[in-house]
Amino acid sequence: MDKEEVTPMGRVTIRSAVVEQITRHANADLPYECCGLLLGTSSHIDRAVPARNAAASRTRFLIDPGDHFAAIREARSSAQEVVGVYHSHPSSPAVPSATDVAEANDARLIHLIVSLAPEPQPVIRAFRFTGGNFQPLELVSVG
Repeated sequence: MDKEEVTPMGRVTIRSAVVEQITRHANADLPYECCGLLLGTSSHIDRAVPARNAAASRTRFLIDPGDHFAAIREARSSAQEVVGVYHSHPSSPAVPSATDVAEANDARLIHLIVSLAPEPQPVIRAFRFTGGNFQPLELVSVG
């Protein structure tokens, strides 16, 4: 992924079907955090590839290495790239936790967090890790 691909306004589009898929995954993995990888370009998320949370935790995720490599192979076979990760916060807001900040290390990746905290609907927010912290991105759902 080249820096020129990053949208200047920090805007990322995502297919609405991917939003629904991630939300279903988050609900299915309750009470633990779910996680997975995002395929597409640095400004558009076309697919989500669910992964197992090797940490099996309510407050931390660790993408299973086998699932990570499978997603890379899947991306290559469809002429796409792994452009990000997603995970859920089963009982906290869709903002990066101290653990998320401590474990982030790749500024190229889009990070989606879906919150299932007591709200009428799940909330999904997008971030990019830059300068030692997460910066919010505008996330736009497209048909």
